[in-house]
Amino acid sequence: MDSSFVYLLIAPPILMALTVHEFAHGLIAYQLGDPTAKQAGRLTLNPLVHLDLVGTIMLFIIHIGWAKPVPVNPSYFKDPKRDLLWVSLAGPASNLMLAFIFGIGCRILGVEGFHSLEKGLMGIIQFMLAFGVMINIVLAVFNLFPIPPLDGSKILMGLIPPKYERQMEPYMRYGPTILIALIAIGFLTKVSILWAIINPFVKFFSILFAGADFTR
Repeated sequence: MDSSFVYLLIAPPILMALTVHEFAHGLIAYQLGDPTAKQAGRLTLNPLVHLDLVGTIMLFIIHIGWAKPVPVNPSYFKDPKRDLLWVSLAGPASNLMLAFIFGIGCRILGVEGFHSLEKGLMGIIQFMLAFGVMINIVLAVFNLFPIPPLDGSKILMGLIPPKYERQMEPYMRYGPTILIALIAIGFLTKVSILWAIINPFVKFFSILFAGADFTR
C-alpha cells in the first residue's frame, strides 16, 4: 500500500483508541463522584476534544503516543487513593476491550496477519481491524508502564503503602523526563527498550483475541 493511504487507514483506529481511553478515565471518575471531566467537556466520544498534537503524531510515526489527559480531581472521591487507582486502570482496560472487539472482527473475516490480507475493499477492512487490535494493545501496555505521567504510575501509587509515598516523590517528579528520554533513544537508535517490552504482549493478546500474530 502507498504510505499516505496507510496513514489514512490507521487514522480511525488510532482516534478511536485514544478517544475511548480518555473517555473511560472521565466516565469512571464521574461515576466515583468527580464531575471535573464532565464540566470541562471531556466526557465525550468526540476525538477532537481529546487529541494531543504531539502524542497523536508520535502514534502515527512510532505507534507509541498519548492523548490529552482527562482532568481528575481526587478531592471528590470518597477514597482518593483507591478511586484514583480505578480511574487510572479504566483507560488501559478500555483499550484491551476494544482490542478484543476488533479481534472478534478479525476472526470473523479470517485475518491471519498483516502479511495475508485479501485484495480490494475486504483487504482494507481486514487491515484496519488488525491494526485496531495492535494499536489498542500497544496503548494499554504502554500506559501501564509505572513511569509518570502514564497511568501505570498512578496505579503504582495506589498500591504502595502510604509510608512509602514520600520516597516516591523524586521519581514522580523526574518520571516524564525518563519517559521522553526512552522514547527519543528508541527513535534515534531504532532500538527501543519500550518496544522490546511491549512486543511480547502484542503477540500474546493478538493471538488470544484475534487468533493471529500481528507482530510479524
